[in-house]
Amino acid sequence: MINSPTLTDAAVARIAAIAEKQAKPAILRLSVEGGGCSGFQYKFGLADAAESDDAISEKDGVKLLVDPVSLDLVAGSTVDFVESLGGAAFRVENPQAAAGCGCGSSFGI
Repeated sequence: MINSPTLTDAAVARIAAIAEKQAKPAILRLSVEGGGCSGFQYKFGLADAAESDDAISEKDGVKLLVDPVSLDLVAGSTVDFVESLGGAAFRVENPQAAAGCGCGSSFGI
């Protein structure tokens, strides 16, 4: 069984706040696409519901969905929400990423 990514408390709070503001369920979809400065890039978006083949992790009523193809690339990761001088963003702490970039949304394996 592949380890689904997990959410930090900061990510849970941010997802819940965004979902409430948009009157949507507190469900974040994490996917991986080719591209970015290191080969792959993370993509985030609110989802209305899970697909039948999604990996689902849940914390405090907030769900994180990952499709099967992306799951291989983000297994064991932690999704966090970070606020800094450069802005606020979701960040993936991915133990599989061999290379990253300054933007924090791109990685290589």
